[in-house]
Amino acid sequence: MKNVALVTGGSRGIGLGIAKCLAKEGFDLAINGMREEADTAESLEELKDLGADVLYCRGDVGSARDRQGIMDRIKSHFSRLHVLVNNAGVAPKERKDILEATEESFEYVLKTNLNSAYFLSQLAANWMIAQKNDAAEFKGSIINVSSISATVASVNRGEYCVAKAGMSMATQLFAVRLGEYDIPVFEVRPGVIATDMTSGVKDKYDKLIGSGLCVQRRWGLPEDVGLAVAALAKGDFPYSTGQVIMVDGGLTIPRL
Repeated sequence: MKNVALVTGGSRGIGLGIAKCLAKEGFDLAINGMREEADTAESLEELKDLGADVLYCRGDVGSARDRQGIMDRIKSHFSRLHVLVNNAGVAPKERKDILEATEESFEYVLKTNLNSAYFLSQLAANWMIAQKNDAAEFKGSIINVSSISATVASVNRGEYCVAKAGMSMATQLFAVRLGEYDIPVFEVRPGVIATDMTSGVKDKYDKLIGSGLCVQRRWGLPEDVGLAVAALAKGDFPYSTGQVIMVDGGLTIPRL
């Protein structure tokens, strides 16, 4: 049987790039998203054409009930889960200076971007431990997709930065807790990636990238993130639990 990976937010953008790379590496996939399944048909067919058995799990990962429903569907369909990729995320509905941002926006972003990953990791970890206890050869992992915003401050979207910084600590916490079970936990930290989420600031970042914002003078692509996640999911970094993998084209290298 093939290994199974759950990718939250996996039907578009970075999540779809990750799912494609995992499918190419022989994983079967559970894809979570908020859209109706019919609206994701093109993406799901593309993944199936790569050889994956694909289960679409619609649901809001910010909801405890939906998270449990997602896991129940995976158990019913696949009866196993080897990799959890916490990728789903939202931007603030309005970019506002932290002196003006609302508590409502803060709670909205953290619920989707941080609470979801923390508690979905809890569910997945307990299931992975049970699978490990049933079969010593079981190999599981958790991969959190954060952002350079975990350390790079943007005062007009502070809630997003706080959520990603929290995800970074969650990675370390789960890495420490799951170490005794040899279940590694990683953080992949993308930079400026070309997706529908960044399409609204394309002109701004075209200019910044062209003037040297990144060492590698191009936009990142969802596949760039996908290749990093797939390497971790395959077990190519077996002795690196808790570590951060940067996928930012050198943007965060300090330079003079």
